[in-house]
Amino acid sequence: MSTAIAQSPPQPIPLIFDTDIGNDCDDVLALGMIHALQSRGECELLAVTITKDNPLAAAFTDCVNTFYGRPDIPIGVCHSGVTPEPGSFNGLADTTDEGKLRYPHDLLSGETAVDAVTLLRTTLAGAEDHSVVICQVGFFTNLANLIDSPGDDISPLSGADLVKRKVRLLSVMAGSFVDNVDPATGQRKRLGEYNVIKDLAAARRLANRWPTPIIWSGYEIGIALRYPYRSIVNDYNYAAHHPLVESYNRFTKPPHHRPTWDLTTVLYPVRPDRGYFELSPAGDVTIDENGYTNFVASPKGRDHYLIAPDAQKERTLEALTLLSSQPPE
Repeated sequence: MSTAIAQSPPQPIPLIFDTDIGNDCDDVLALGMIHALQSRGECELLAVTITKDNPLAAAFTDCVNTFYGRPDIPIGVCHSGVTPEPGSFNGLADTTDEGKLRYPHDLLSGETAVDAVTLLRTTLAGAEDHSVVICQVGFFTNLANLIDSPGDDISPLSGADLVKRKVRLLSVMAGSFVDNVDPATGQRKRLGEYNVIKDLAAARRLANRWPTPIIWSGYEIGIALRYPYRSIVNDYNYAAHHPLVESYNRFTKPPHHRPTWDLTTVLYPVRPDRGYFELSPAGDVTIDENGYTNFVASPKGRDHYLIAPDAQKERTLEALTLLSSQPPE
């Protein structure tokens, strides 16, 4: 399993992006990276599914896809009630200049978007066996609901069987696999990571039942690789208005150096053999009732988590910034 994960498959990689876009700006940077990688022929974005339950999340996602010249990528939404507030930058979907949308798009509200599980089942049913990579950078809601879904007119297979047949790898931004140090006391403490605890029941269902290999990019990875604000200032000036720049600046008052949690979750599965990261030994990840991730090494385990070697951090961060700031075709 480890050998299969660490080798580049035939290109481009068919990819599904599952995101809580609007809760942090790294989701937007990661989506920009995916478009850059697709322009380079390294992946193909099949669909985006959203776990932030606010209608502007889908509209804003369509803004970004349209900005990058791919307005027809299907977008699916959930109805979970999790983080229903608009977020600090999703309102860019409605922003106008002289009466025209700043970022043109035609999906004006998530209320008219397809259900996420329906879109996931449709996308997977049409894919080649064992080909799809799913990058989950938000809550576990959609994918947990997918594996619980029954056979239907889209496919006679249950969700779990459909995933087992069609998905090659799940890359997840979630959990924490090292002890975290409290800066106030210096004491080590465990972390109930945000993407896990916001829909904890779904996270535990997926961890228990997901049938393909999983790569976990833990909290510590994004913290170790912070997006340099100088890139936001200097690398996006090819556009008078840029959705990645405006999202970054609206999320937290600049200047700041945001952790690259979601970007790392995209980079590894598309470029697994570039040496940016190391993998833990094989093992099994479980999530307890408090939202803590637990890893137990096992030669036949389903899971690995990412490790960021000090010697590779500079070139990894360079790759993240160059890809996310690449102009649209």
